[in-house]
Amino acid sequence: MAVSLRRIVFAVGAIALVGLSGCASTNVVETEPHDPYESFNRDMFAVNKFLDESFFSPLAQGYAHVTPDPAREAVYNFFQNLAYPTTVLNQFLQGKIERGFEDLGRFVINSTFGLAGLVDFASDIEMARNDEDFAQTLAVWGVGSGPYLELPLLGPKTFRSLPGIPADAATDVLTWVGSPTDYWLSGLKGVDQRKRLDPAIKLRDTKSLDPYIFQREAYLQRRNYLIHDGNPPLDGPDSN
Repeated sequence: MAVSLRRIVFAVGAIALVGLSGCASTNVVETEPHDPYESFNRDMFAVNKFLDESFFSPLAQGYAHVTPDPAREAVYNFFQNLAYPTTVLNQFLQGKIERGFEDLGRFVINSTFGLAGLVDFASDIEMARNDEDFAQTLAVWGVGSGPYLELPLLGPKTFRSLPGIPADAATDVLTWVGSPTDYWLSGLKGVDQRKRLDPAIKLRDTKSLDPYIFQREAYLQRRNYLIHDGNPPLDGPDSN
């Protein structure tokens, strides 16, 4: 199993948690109960933003410049399909049996008729694409979100998301691809994902007075939206 790149990511997450434990007693911000580590998070946000502007954004722009739109769409479909077993498994874990079988059918159809996922044939025949992960499953099981976190390289998360990092990786077919193929596939996936974030990042950096708060609130609202399958409650306890 080729997990070398993911081990690096997990290690970075562990370093961040060590940093959190060190600042927990001194850098607590009382004004936002869901963001008690705001000082740490803002520092990490600045680091991530610097790395993105210095390296990841230029790399993504270069990728878009040399790769035609149809090819980029095929790349996106391919990696979405490789990761789709994560959605299938978590549908079942959340008790959504019918949706689980529908998503399993989507994965099989795209893996075969869709040429290993390069073509989203399932969407062409009006099969819905869903998005489920282990953090959403924990939410359905009643686990609270815990504090908001900004992790190095990984970006916005919550405490509840942390177990999902290895859990979701384990159900992504890419995790089981042998090295050295794993390296360039993982790199291609990361560059493609970064390019697709362009509109959101531009909105964050040009239309908000505080990009950190904009990203935090947008992330938490989207997670709440996903947890409730597109129908979040208008009021009630925080379920991010």
